Amino acid sequence: MKQPLTVTCPTCRAPVEWGPQSPHRPFCSERCKLIDLGAWAAEAHAIPGENLEDELFSGELPPRGH
Repeated sequence: MKQPLTVTCPTCRAPVEWGPQSPHRPFCSERCKLIDLGAWAAEAHAIPGENLEDELFSGELPPRGH
């Protein structure tokens, strides 16, 4: 019999069986899923890349011709 794929919960590091019996995968629970979402909302997680914030303000754009 084939062993089920097991992943590690990104929040609490608990093992999670990958399948329909784990509806919150890759998280082990709704709680861990919400903790991770909160971390993204608080900007504790970030995708690497160049910071583009405040590089161009809309006031600096040329006027649009109609």
